[in-house]
Amino acid sequence: MKLKKGDKVVVIAGKEKGRTGTIVRVIPATNQIVLDKMNLAKKHRRATRAGTKGQIIEIAMPIHASNAMIADPKTGKPTRIKITRKDGNRVRVAQKSGQEM
Repeated sequence: MKLKKGDKVVVIAGKEKGRTGTIVRVIPATNQIVLDKMNLAKKHRRATRAGTKGQIIEIAMPIHASNAMIADPKTGKPTRIKITRKDGNRVRVAQKSGQEM
């Protein structure tokens, strides 16, 4: 998977299409990512101890990695990534602008 935690991505499909966000968590086993404050679902939390109240919280749910593309660091538009070698290290490079990620 070419996406990493902390990358800025643009959602290209689904109910959040067109929005830009940051990756909070990557789940490589299922090829999914969790974006900050996107794809929210309401979860009912039970009161755990006496004196605490139950509540309804919003939690970010994962989306498939194919529904998001890296945002180009220069323009902010979605782009693909190519991996090149520089001084023996792997470097991710944006296809549109040619800038390193």
